[in-house]
Amino acid sequence: MQLKSLKVFCDIVDRRSFSRAADDNGITQSGASQIMHQLEGRLGVKLLDRSKRPFELTPEGTLYYDGCRRLVKKFSSLEEDVRALHAQVEGHVSVASIYSVGLSYMKQFIQRFQQRFPRVSVQIEYHHPADVQERIKRGEVDIGLLSYPRSSRSLNSIAWREEPMVMVCSPEHPFAGLSSITLKQLDQQEIVAFSHGLAIRREVDKLFSAHGLEVAVSVEFDNIEMLKRAIEINSGISLLPEPTILKERQAGTLCTASISDVKLVRPLSIIHRRPGQLGRTASRFVELLLEDTSSANGQSPGGNGERRRKPAAGRSRARKASGNGQ
Repeated sequence: MQLKSLKVFCDIVDRRSFSRAADDNGITQSGASQIMHQLEGRLGVKLLDRSKRPFELTPEGTLYYDGCRRLVKKFSSLEEDVRALHAQVEGHVSVASIYSVGLSYMKQFIQRFQQRFPRVSVQIEYHHPADVQERIKRGEVDIGLLSYPRSSRSLNSIAWREEPMVMVCSPEHPFAGLSSITLKQLDQQEIVAFSHGLAIRREVDKLFSAHGLEVAVSVEFDNIEMLKRAIEINSGISLLPEPTILKERQAGTLCTASISDVKLVRPLSIIHRRPGQLGRTASRFVELLLEDTSSANGQSPGGNGERRRKPAAGRSRARKASGNGQ
């Protein structure tokens, strides 16, 4: 059985699409379907339940997918090690990120990386924070980017940066003309909040509680983009990472004020699986993220004094998706 067929099968499952998997592998959709029929014919079992939309793996398909995914990753790692003998950095890097981080930082990082290593493709997908961690744990992506990371036996976390949190309000709000406020001034204010269950909501709630503040949550969302839209129509104020609102502040649709009496930051980290090591290509991308150079928002990845650890070398793969997160 050709390894290419196994990779196509894995991509069909990962992408939940025959057409997208076909595009990833430079074949037609009918070619991808034919490969699936050949695999099922060879095994004498159904790997996909096509009666459901979207299709689902059968129990046999789940077992086969887990094994195929390991084989494909090992072969990809072997090829990468061989290429490394000639100091050639090429292949794929796949990144799963919470929505706000991906939009705030990734575009220029990816452009700079591909200018440096033109034979490498980088694909980024956006997810809820818990989904970012799960995709890393399952080995479906190389690198994860998320806030408020928790230590884990299965995940390694590299401190990346700390984003200052600021008060954000509509230009129509009484706070709009202020450059700074005290935390006490937030007492009794209407708040546009993150959804319960997100780490950033827990941290903000703990902050309010520790300082004896009472606020009224007018509306809550699970991603920053929706929070910003609610703030723009004056549904309340919020505390948000400053890099996420630079465009709106420049456009005049949102106003910000620093918190003068409390240092409040959102910590961001790069995560990857502990078992094994990062691939050579993925390691190069992590090194770029950690470089003390300007990011898409004119801020340094190593700014604010966060700790850095040199990433280990290992393997990589690529895929693209979409979603929401903090």
